Amino acid sequence: MNTFDFAIAFTWEYDFDFVDAIETTLQSAGLTTYRVSDYNIKEVTEDVRLKRLLFRTFLDRASDVDEDYLELAKILTRRKIRIFNPYDKVQHAIDKASMHLEFITAGLNVPYSIIIPPHKHNNDLKISVDDLAVLGRPFIIKPCNTTGGGIGVVTGAETLKEVLDERSTFDNDKYILQQKIYPKTLDGKRAWFRCFWAFGKVICCWWDDQTHIYEIITQDEFEIFNLKKLNEITRKIARLTTLDFFSTEIAITEENKFVVIDYVNDQCDMRFKSKHLDGIPDEIIYEIIEQLKKAVIKEVKKK
Repeated sequence: MNTFDFAIAFTWEYDFDFVDAIETTLQSAGLTTYRVSDYNIKEVTEDVRLKRLLFRTFLDRASDVDEDYLELAKILTRRKIRIFNPYDKVQHAIDKASMHLEFITAGLNVPYSIIIPPHKHNNDLKISVDDLAVLGRPFIIKPCNTTGGGIGVVTGAETLKEVLDERSTFDNDKYILQQKIYPKTLDGKRAWFRCFWAFGKVICCWWDDQTHIYEIITQDEFEIFNLKKLNEITRKIARLTTLDFFSTEIAITEENKFVVIDYVNDQCDMRFKSKHLDGIPDEIIYEIIEQLKKAVIKEVKKK
């Protein structure tokens, strides 16, 4: 049997740089790695099924978008392989409706929201113009379980008709109607942040919600603007979800309220800023990979 310390499944063309960087870092630490992608998924699934191939740890960035990877995911789950972001926990964490209620219970600030049932289950939506008025205009429309890259999200909704039209797009999904949050300005920057929970560590960046441009938060900025609450909130979300790796969006309002906007994103866009204008700063990606390396080493030592 061929055994590897770490395997990653991916299907997105822009993941190659991230995967290359992971393998280089892990292999430099003496760990063995294996990549699973479109060219070998069927062969790998069969080899794992027949126990000709074994992974000690696994990071899945594919089965949520390509059903060809589902069988491998099921086999590894049954065999209790250490999967970073276990599937059952992911399904719970990415449900915006569930997280909205849990965040409120945990004392986190979230936008005022209205949760509506799936179009398929309840075609007649009992919601009025007066209900929408509480949200203010414009407001946000989001599917609760369809995630990644802003899929299905309307950021400037104004009318009930838009709600009725949009909820039929993913008719098996609940929708969340959300108050639009306007951040304060800190030294010329919108006070909007993307915070990563990376295998036990919080890593936060400036993230402009309009341009989608990332910037590193300097130590001076962190102290001057008193941003330690970003870490506290992200840690609290990590405890609620028990995921290994995710990102969340947090904005600071003019009233100095830290509001969690996009609750849990389990499939983070890991494009490098050195190659993509709206990518993550390279230093941040390498810091995340270092945390992944530590997590893999910890698991391997258990074997």
